[in-house]
Amino acid sequence: MDGYFHFLKGPFCFLNGQHVLYPFRTKIKSIKMSHHHHHDSSGNIKVAFFLNLGFTIVELIGGLMTNSVAILSDAIHDLGDSVSLGLSWYFEKKAQKQSDSNYSFGYQRYSLLGAFINGMILIIGSIFVLMETIPRLIHPEVTEPKGMIAISILGIFVNGAAVFKLKKGKTLNEKMLSWHLMEDLLGWIAVLIVSIILLFYPIHILDALLSLLIISYVLINVFKHLKETFKVFLQGVPSNVDLEQIKHSILSIENITSIHKLHVWSLDGSNHVFSIHIVLSNVDQLNEGLLIKKRVREILNNHGIKHATIELEEPS
Repeated sequence: MDGYFHFLKGPFCFLNGQHVLYPFRTKIKSIKMSHHHHHDSSGNIKVAFFLNLGFTIVELIGGLMTNSVAILSDAIHDLGDSVSLGLSWYFEKKAQKQSDSNYSFGYQRYSLLGAFINGMILIIGSIFVLMETIPRLIHPEVTEPKGMIAISILGIFVNGAAVFKLKKGKTLNEKMLSWHLMEDLLGWIAVLIVSIILLFYPIHILDALLSLLIISYVLINVFKHLKETFKVFLQGVPSNVDLEQIKHSILSIENITSIHKLHVWSLDGSNHVFSIHIVLSNVDQLNEGLLIKKRVREILNNHGIKHATIELEEPS
């Protein structure tokens, strides 16, 4: 038994009087754990980028033809969206790269950088739209409702297709982008409603009122996702991981007396990393230690953690 715990302390096993090279400190790695997912994310963002860029051109032409400042303002906003989508596409592609000597965990966090930049662009764009909206509450502007209806229907179709591509995304980058495009979708629905009303009633202030509601709704969700992004940057415990439940489950395993140096953080909001030191008692066989590690891995897998470092120790 004493010989076995020499094994626990170092990279070599001393069992039955023989040194055996067998590293007990191991890592549960899934080398390809997220590259397929990031590939899907990149493809979704690519489709959304080209849809948004193409529609921006249509908006600029349509805004000039209908003499609608609202549509022209939205075209400028969508141009910013296109830049944001292009950056996010680049960062998501970057996140697919394998780990190397510079980034041992890989490049997954580049998608986080895209989420942060996208959030900042959305906040700045919302402030710009808000500055355009407030004066219209005092001095509503007259527009061409028939042309606005045609463009808004096209806008709903294009932005709806882009949101559909991104709504099931798991990375924070995709979530932030989906809210970015959801703002546009809601905006076009508002434009359609207002345009139909304006065909019959000249209540032009409705446009500004609906814009205020949409901006408020979007900003609340953007700040929520930015908070989550900052938490990942600061290596906080992922919101979908119940750390106390994991502790309880591990301590319930037979022959585990205590745990310490337990850490869990996330690489990009969806791929989590875990490390722990486990103190054992009444374990004198190699297979018993390996079986305990296997049970710990099963607990972690149930919590969506695929990358973990587990070290077993003797009582001090």
